Amino acid sequence: MKNYKEPSTENWKGRTSNDALYLHEMVECVPFNENFKPKGKSITLLGYASHEGVKRNQGRTGAKDGPNAIRRSLGKMPNHLPDEVKLYDLGNITCQKRDMEAAQQSLAKVVSSVLQQKQFPIVLGGGHDMAYGHFHGIKSHLDSKQKHPKIGIINFDAHFDLRQNENGNNSGTPFYQIAKECEAKNEIFHYLCMGVRKDANDRLLFQTAKDLNVTYVLSDTFRIQFLEEINTWIHAFAKSVDHIYVTIDLDGFSSAYAPGVSAPSPMGFTPQIVLECLKTIVSTRKMISLDIAEMNPKYDIDGITGKLAASLIHHVIHTIYEA
Repeated sequence: MKNYKEPSTENWKGRTSNDALYLHEMVECVPFNENFKPKGKSITLLGYASHEGVKRNQGRTGAKDGPNAIRRSLGKMPNHLPDEVKLYDLGNITCQKRDMEAAQQSLAKVVSSVLQQKQFPIVLGGGHDMAYGHFHGIKSHLDSKQKHPKIGIINFDAHFDLRQNENGNNSGTPFYQIAKECEAKNEIFHYLCMGVRKDANDRLLFQTAKDLNVTYVLSDTFRIQFLEEINTWIHAFAKSVDHIYVTIDLDGFSSAYAPGVSAPSPMGFTPQIVLECLKTIVSTRKMISLDIAEMNPKYDIDGITGKLAASLIHHVIHTIYEA
């Protein structure tokens, strides 16, 4: 693929223990190959190094450097995974000549291949337009295995990302695109968006969400004191689908926790509520993949946002594969 870049060990540095106490000591950088046969249980990281969708959506650029920034933070974190669990880095999908759609297609191809090899994919972003490619990679894989698979999308985000795409696709349109494709195939669009802010979505977006039967939790309710109620919504959503694709937009967090994003705001949610929700989602045993969107190191402060993204990934993989 022309828009693919092989992984680099330069992104994986940290303390040396000689006993794989840190993730950078156990990660394997493996160039993408459809015939690659992983050993045992494995987690595969893939970057979506593009901010073209953000640029088209009039946002601030810099997210193309997000994947490697997340890797650099993740590598320094401790490794508590069982010995039989492997961690692979496949490198990055890049955007060449502003062709975002080609990048999305390449992402879909690699995600589908990773799932075919029974690995758990984690995509590092990059603009949230990667959700369109990520979803289609999941769907391509499942369509070959299952008739009419019900894929549920859980998005932690301040924004619906349901902007209509008459004037082109961008980082604000992925779920609208998916919804319209589901509609054309007479399939149900299963979408739960948590942390939605009224000061970040106009009336048309709320009307679009209503028209598409989107389930959402407003930021006023998306708080730790309402965890029991939120978990009830998650379990109800999980029962309605066969598989869950989780996407986390870092700009949904308060800028106190995530200053390095494409669209920051002090009014976002906290890491604690997201971590608890992720535990609940993992417990359903339906989570098929994960991505982290809108990491923008250009505007980060002391690497805070990169550390947040890495901590979210660290939390998920250790919840799935507890030693």
